[in-house]
Amino acid sequence: MERIMSVEDKIRRAEEIYAKRQEGTQRRTAKVPVNQNEKKDIKLLKKMIIQIIISLVIYLCFYMIQNNNYIFSEDFLNKANEILSYDINFPQLYEDIKNKIQNSGIILKKENENQDENQEETNTVEENAIGGAEEVIEETPEIIQAEEINTVKELSQEEKDIENIIATANFIKPVEGVISSGFGEREPTNSTIPKNHTGVDIAANLGTKILSSTNGEVILASEEGDYGKHLKIQIGEVVLVYAHCNKLYVKQGDKVVQGQEIAEVGSTGNSTGPHLHFEIRILGRTINPQKILSL
Repeated sequence: MERIMSVEDKIRRAEEIYAKRQEGTQRRTAKVPVNQNEKKDIKLLKKMIIQIIISLVIYLCFYMIQNNNYIFSEDFLNKANEILSYDINFPQLYEDIKNKIQNSGIILKKENENQDENQEETNTVEENAIGGAEEVIEETPEIIQAEEINTVKELSQEEKDIENIIATANFIKPVEGVISSGFGEREPTNSTIPKNHTGVDIAANLGTKILSSTNGEVILASEEGDYGKHLKIQIGEVVLVYAHCNKLYVKQGDKVVQGQEIAEVGSTGNSTGPHLHFEIRILGRTINPQKILSL
């Protein structure tokens, strides 16, 4: 049997249903986080800002169009009409571009063919050269070996000194006369004359003027020792000795020039007659003056 509810039961039932519905609504509302509401507000703000910016841009465009006469000036319109009035033959333009592209392809093809031919010729020449070189090496090993030996051969110390001396200065004869004793080993006439001669003796009359063979500085002017009255003049690493003089015209520290009169021929010191003893030294090593200049 269907149960018959009283009015009070119906009211109580309705209140329970209403209370449950109210409770469900509160739960759904509680589930929505505050952050979502904030995000919605931010999105709305962004949209509003974008709409404002777009409105300002549109307003500015209209303002510029109204206040700028250049865009719709007569000159601008005339130039536009002039450009539009050009009669452009597009089919002909297409054919010209097509022909140029084809011609460029033909030229590139010919250049590649020429490069290939030149490369083949170069390879052939190199192969022939290598083959020829191998034949020469096989046929003439002794000649090549001799050339290598000559190339590796170094200059002697004397040859190096001579090259350095010649590169330092030009030389002239210090005095006119006859070579009475050369450079190197000799047979002395008495015990006072050394066997190893470190220069050349140029015999001349007493008092003959002696000229400076080069430019330089007088580093010694002395009257002592076997050289008697003598001078030492330096230029770079080269030192020139003028010995057995009768008189000295310059003193230590003087600068002299080539051809300047610096002394007289004499026979002072260990000497057997009037002559000039002339020496050339480089870093203490004596060099035969006749290999430097003609005396």
